[in-house]
Amino acid sequence: MSDNFLTIRREGPVEHVTLNRPDVRNAFNEQAIAELASWAAGAAVDPGLRVVVLAGAGKVFSAGADAAWMAKMAGYSHDDNVKDAETAAAMFRAINTLPCAVIGRLHGAALGGGSGLAAVCDIVVAAEHTVFGFTETRLGILPAMISPFVLPKIGVSAARELFLTGMRFDAARAREIGLVHAVVPESLLDEAVQRYVAEVLLAAPTAVAAAKALIPRVWGQAPEEVAALTAGAIAAQRVSPEGQDGLLAFLEKRRPGWVVEAIAPRGARP
Repeated sequence: MSDNFLTIRREGPVEHVTLNRPDVRNAFNEQAIAELASWAAGAAVDPGLRVVVLAGAGKVFSAGADAAWMAKMAGYSHDDNVKDAETAAAMFRAINTLPCAVIGRLHGAALGGGSGLAAVCDIVVAAEHTVFGFTETRLGILPAMISPFVLPKIGVSAARELFLTGMRFDAARAREIGLVHAVVPESLLDEAVQRYVAEVLLAAPTAVAAAKALIPRVWGQAPEEVAALTAGAIAAQRVSPEGQDGLLAFLEKRRPGWVVEAIAPRGARP
């Protein structure tokens, strides 16, 4: 499947989603946001989808907002701006809450909304020379829509430094603050991404979805406040078909039914 902004390639339970406006450095506009939101809505209800790899075509992952779109926004009223921002925020939320693992494959640059997209990925692998930045304040605006997703990743202290200055930073710093999980030479980027894909596919799909949904509900809460929630969550998974299969597989020293032998990394164990 392909359209104006996204190209989508499916390989079994893995979907490769590529931002495909290389002529404008994969920048966002209304159409790009609409296409990402539409894709995410379909992905959310796809029972066969277990991993998404989000990448960018051309020289960069995403340089943020499209210049023509920003020029158009300059003439928007306050209400128009609110509507536009709410649409973009809904797109980020839709990707952030997908019930499967989302792996970001970043190279070149991830600026503004591009760094926001990195924040809604569960796992991010970046080429070592990738440049990041929450550059909105240097344009007289601010990273408001992406802040609910960025702050849990990088924390308040890093956000104060990087939001207020709009400064660019490298992949090593992005890893240090939690925005990125692995930094590799660009020649090894696909190999590193594939290792993560293979590792995710060793985990039970329903357990991945449940664990992902649990994290924001538990994060920041006192243990006693979420005791009932966590007990209920593990109990539900233990009695689920995959939970039962996983426990039996462990006892019987076999792979559980959700593991595809062809994709299991050498030496990896559930």
